[in-house]
Amino acid sequence: MHDFLVRWFGDLPALPAVFLISTLPISELRGAIIYGHTLTDASPLAIYLTAVAGNFVPVVPLLLLLGPAERALRRFRVLNRFFDWLFRRTVSRSGLIRRYQAIGLVLFVAIPAPMTGAWTGSVAAYLFRFPLRLAVPCIMLGICLAGGIMTLAMMGVLHLWSLV
Repeated sequence: MHDFLVRWFGDLPALPAVFLISTLPISELRGAIIYGHTLTDASPLAIYLTAVAGNFVPVVPLLLLLGPAERALRRFRVLNRFFDWLFRRTVSRSGLIRRYQAIGLVLFVAIPAPMTGAWTGSVAAYLFRFPLRLAVPCIMLGICLAGGIMTLAMMGVLHLWSLV
C-alpha cells in the first residue's frame, strides 16, 4: 500500500496528497495520516484536519446514492453478487452498530482496523436504515475520533498495539 501511495501521490504537495488519499475507500483517513506523518513535513494538526476533511467528502454522496445505485445495478448478475457480498460482509462486521445503534456507528467508524471507517460506516448506515440526519453526524464524529487516534499514534503518544 505504501508503495502505491508514493507512486500515485508522491509528486503532489503534501496536504493535497493527504486529502486525496483520505477520500479513497481502502486507505481512507488512516492511510492518509500515516502518509502525511511519514512522507511529509506538514504539521500534525494540518495533516489531521486535511485527512478528516478528505475522508468526509464521500460520505454524503454515498449515503444519498447507495440506494438508487443498488436498485439500478442489481439487475446485472455480477453487480448483484457484488452487492450481496458487500452487504453480507458489512453486516457481519457491524455487531457494534446492531447492538449500540448510533454510538455503535460512531465507534465502528472510529476503530482503526481493516474494513472499518467512513466508507464501510456509510454502507452500514444505509443497511441499518439510519436517517441521513443521524448518519452524517455519527460518521463525522467517528472520522474525527479515528483521526485523533491515528494522529496520536503517529506522534508516538498512543501505542495502538497496546490497546489490542
